[in-house]
Amino acid sequence: MSLHLFDTASRSVREFHPVRHATASIYVCGPTPQGPPHIGHMRGALNYDVLRRWLTHQGHAVTLVRNVTDVDDKILTKAAQHDTPWWEWSARYEREFDDAYTTLGVLPASIAPRATGHVTQMAEMIQQLIDGGHAYAAAGDVYFAVRSFAEYGALSGQKLDEVQQGETAAEGKRDPRDFTLWKGARPGEPSWPTPWGPGRPGWHLECSAMALTYLGGEFDIHGGGLDLVFPHHENELAQSRAAGHGFARFWMHNGIVGMAGEKMSKSLGNVVSIPEMVRQVRPQELRYYLVAPHYRSTIEYSLPALEESVRAYQRVESFVQKVAARTGSVEPGSVGPEFTAAMDDDLGTPAALAAVHTTVRAGFTALDAGDDAAAREAAATVRAQLAVLGLDPLTWTSSSTVDSSVAAALDALVGELLEERQKARKARDFTAADAIRDRLLAAGITIEDTPDGPQWTFKDS
Repeated sequence: MSLHLFDTASRSVREFHPVRHATASIYVCGPTPQGPPHIGHMRGALNYDVLRRWLTHQGHAVTLVRNVTDVDDKILTKAAQHDTPWWEWSARYEREFDDAYTTLGVLPASIAPRATGHVTQMAEMIQQLIDGGHAYAAAGDVYFAVRSFAEYGALSGQKLDEVQQGETAAEGKRDPRDFTLWKGARPGEPSWPTPWGPGRPGWHLECSAMALTYLGGEFDIHGGGLDLVFPHHENELAQSRAAGHGFARFWMHNGIVGMAGEKMSKSLGNVVSIPEMVRQVRPQELRYYLVAPHYRSTIEYSLPALEESVRAYQRVESFVQKVAARTGSVEPGSVGPEFTAAMDDDLGTPAALAAVHTTVRAGFTALDAGDDAAAREAAATVRAQLAVLGLDPLTWTSSSTVDSSVAAALDALVGELLEERQKARKARDFTAADAIRDRLLAAGITIEDTPDGPQWTFKDS
């Protein structure tokens, strides 16, 4: 089966055919850097990183644009509250987002355009919409006339009579459902000159202009969180199509991360920041936790679920490292048909990881039987599979881990002690077995007895 993806616009899983052969063009709604990034933000970035890696694995040359909304009502409000220039506030948290992407192994975007760098393109688009009868100026603002676009509501399923944009009433606005393309200048706020007066762009306009600038009038995939379907993506679609562009062929939306039944958000104060998370677990373990569920599902964050993911990743990591320690370097192989089928079925990461763990179990069996060739083949498959998910344990390094060559040597030394411990346990010499465990613990290594045998990891600091 070729790659099939769920398209929000058609509410169906459709076969992916790129606009241009052997390429893939993706626009992802990036951050509004008003504060530190949390795992809700990173889940979306990781989901589209996995999509990008899978498309690359399939031979596509991928262009991924992830914007930065660097001027926004929330940014202006937060900056004013802290007596900080808005641009400094935005830049500070943009750097924190970049650090979080790097920490969790998100590949750099092909380009990460800032909204403030594309006001010219936005003004040109507004003029196109006004000329086409889809927008109008009023009291220094410019609005999109929702009733002028017959397909409005098709993406989200909203009925026109029930639409509420969440915007305040304003002088000259013809219809409360019309949304803002350009906001007239207000005292103390940044502004740019336009034919309709000084001001700044509306959020929806920003993304359309940047997507069209870098990906052209028609591109393959527009991605973002499920909470962006309306009004943001509905409005993007309407204004882009009204301006004469085909825009995105697929609309993909990842599920949200919740806590105690609520969406994780700064306004609710229920966020779990990335720096805090990577003090609890290693970055690759957090990445595993966030990509293991299907991208369209909702994650309810809990510590037990995170700990379960940590153990699952460590089992896989331990297998690859054991094979490398016993047989030498292991190069990635093929991903296998089960993994391929799972990923081609709307990026089915749960089934893909099930294939990974099946291979790991078979690999451990081969190790126990002394079949190094079969173990190496299994490890090669696992490395290839995990590379697609950005989780290959032999390519991960961080301040909390050692590099792969040192890890392999350490695994060999620890492995000898674990074999001695197993022999002592079989002989029911539990005093000797406990002494080995305590020696390892004193060296900062913990042992977990699992169905696949004892597994070791570094003790939490």
